[in-house]
Parts: sequence; C-alpha cells; structure tokens
Amino acid sequence: MIQLPQDGDKKKEDEGLKLSSDLLEALAKFQQIELQDFEMDVKELEIIFEPGMAGQIMPKIKLPGIAGGKPTAMLQTAFVPPVETYPNKITEVKLGATRSEGGTRGRSLIIGGETSPAFYNFERPTTHKPVITLDVFDMEVPLSKAVKMHVKDVVGDPAAWAKLAVDKFDADMVTIHLISIDPLLKDATPKDAVKTVEKVLQAVDVPLVIGGCGDPVKDADVFEAICEAFPGERFLISSITRDMDVERCAKYVKKNGHIALSFTPMDLNLARELNRRLYDFMGREDIVMDLTTAALGYGLDYAFTNMERARIGGLMGDVELAHPMSSGTTNAWAAREAWLKMSAEWEPRELRGPLWEVTTALTLLLTGVDLFMMMHPAAVKTLKDVTNYLTSGKKADASKFAEWVSVKA
Repeated sequence: MIQLPQDGDKKKEDEGLKLSSDLLEALAKFQQIELQDFEMDVKELEIIFEPGMAGQIMPKIKLPGIAGGKPTAMLQTAFVPPVETYPNKITEVKLGATRSEGGTRGRSLIIGGETSPAFYNFERPTTHKPVITLDVFDMEVPLSKAVKMHVKDVVGDPAAWAKLAVDKFDADMVTIHLISIDPLLKDATPKDAVKTVEKVLQAVDVPLVIGGCGDPVKDADVFEAICEAFPGERFLISSITRDMDVERCAKYVKKNGHIALSFTPMDLNLARELNRRLYDFMGREDIVMDLTTAALGYGLDYAFTNMERARIGGLMGDVELAHPMSSGTTNAWAAREAWLKMSAEWEPRELRGPLWEVTTALTLLLTGVDLFMMMHPAAVKTLKDVTNYLTSGKKADASKFAEWVSVKA
C-alpha cells in the first residue's frame, strides 16, 4: 500500500522513493493505490504503520468465551508433561552394613540411582528417598539456644546424643564430628577417636558418618585408624579433600570397605578433578559428593545452581558428576539471622532457626540432594514429611486451585 505524501513531506519524497508522473497523478486522484506482483530493490526500508492502520490490516480474531469484549471463561487446553529419557544414571551407594553384609548395623541404606531430575514423578518414580543424618559432637561446643534446648542433657556425651537422635528425633543416620582431635583444641589422638566411635556404635545400630576437624594431616591419620579399627562397616568418611594425601586416604578407605565423601568448594571442575583422582584407587560405588552448602541468605542460590548443574550433568552422561550428593545443611546455623536475637518482626529465634535450616534443606532437596546433614529435630521432621509426600505418588487436588483467579486473600 502506497499513500500520497503531504505537502510538508515534499523533501522526504525527493530524498526517498522516486515516483513516475503517471503514478503521482493516480495517487493524487485516489490518495492510495494497491500494487500487485511488485518488487523493489532497496538498501534500507522503513515501514511505518499510522495509528489505526494495524486494526485495518490485521484479521479480526474471535476468541471463545469473549462476550462484549470481556472474557467470561478461561481458555481450555490440555497439558501433557514432556517426558524425557536421560542417557546416564546416578551411581547407587550403600551406606552402612548389616551383619550379613560384613558390618554390625541393624540396617543399611542406599542412596542415588536416579534416572530423572529430582521428583520428576511424571517421568519416573524416585528410586531411593533422601536420608537424614543428625550431627553429634564428641565434646561440648557452642550451640544455638534453639538447638541446645533439645540436646542439653546429652551434650558432651556423644553416645547418649546419638541415641537421642535416633530414638527420639528419627534420624536415619548419625554424624559423629570428632572435633576434639583438632590440634588447636584438645588434640585428641587417633586412639581416642576410635574409642569414641566404638561407644557410638554400641549406642545405635544405624549407619554412621565420621567427621573430622578440618586439619588435612590430622584428619588423614584419624580416618585411617578408624577405617582399620572397623572394617566392613561402610562408614561415610567425611571428608576427603584436595589438600589431603588423596592416594593414601583412598587406599585405606577402599581396603577397609568404607565410603569417601569427596568435598570440593562450589566448583564442578574441582569436583571432577578430585573424583578422577579417587577413581584410581576406589570404585564409583564408594564415592559420595559434597559440593558445599551455602545457607539461605548466604549464597543458597549459587549452591542450588551448582548442585542442579551437577545432577543434570550426571544424568546427561558426565560420569565424573554422576554420584549421590550430600548437603551440610547445618551450615544454615552459621547465618546469624538463624540464631541472633533480633527485632519483633523477625519472630522468635526458637522458630526462626529451624525455619532457616529447613528452608535451606527444602531448596536443595529440589536439586537432587541424597543425604542431608542436619541438626534441629523440627527441621528434620518437616523435611521428612515433605519428602514422604513427594514420593507417595498422591496427586494434588486441583479443585483447590481451580478458582485461584477469584480467590480473595
């Protein structure tokens, strides 16, 4: 469609499209003409729709449920979830060993084995539920009031603390943190650590996680003594890091039938590197990854992204990332907002603390975390309830949400 320029547009006409005298006469008479089978070679072309022109050009669209120009009903359409098949599977790892399996535990647990992202139940059901291990310390440590009120009678007695965690708080596992071995604290000997682990083994029959103090040399010595003292128990040794003697640690962990927790600081390339070093001495079924947990408000979004990338990468064929993941969810208590006494709008810290922990846990649950290290019993129960619901196979009642547009707060 070509429209005749107005007088004020004379200069634009001269600079732009050159029209023949016959075409100009036709435009003067009819104001607009329509050309058929028209071709134009141009370097730059600018098309301007004047106000109201689009309504004349576009077809009139009639939508269902429209009366008098106002919608009277929502459009009806079917939703079919996109079902994908992934080329790889997350490695299964068995935690703990029963007597028939060479250990002394009352039960063993299996994590991993996923063939789809977390809780994609429309693709495949969850292979194994995530498990929760409660933190126990081998000496008195500063604790938030919200946590201490639940364990004050057993602080300083790791065996009693472990029993409380299992019998009352329903822990699937227990993590015994051997912080007394720290050279800057009590500098307890490997033999002392073995005695502590023996007491906890006698007190509970669940699988154990053995945590060190963070000193790479002292941890390596203590872990070796514990692995050799309790062969076949399938302890999760927490943790093996890049600054340790990886070959030495991997050899005694594998030789005595335990599992290595491969810990790296939020870098998937470092995780791949450490796992490759471990492969030289132990099987894939003996490795769990810890990619570092940053708590709510302290980098949780980055932790989420890192873990999600690892799980999707593992499913898509990156074998160096196709391992079960562990989350040190108790890092949430390092956030001062979880325990500090604050103004009234923050609510009481006895409630705020466990909410901080469980929010961190629930967020990372959606990435595919298989093992949660936790502390507060209320946070543990909430995570278990949510996990049980997500794996129950029940369908949500859509009628509760059908009229969400008209619902008043």
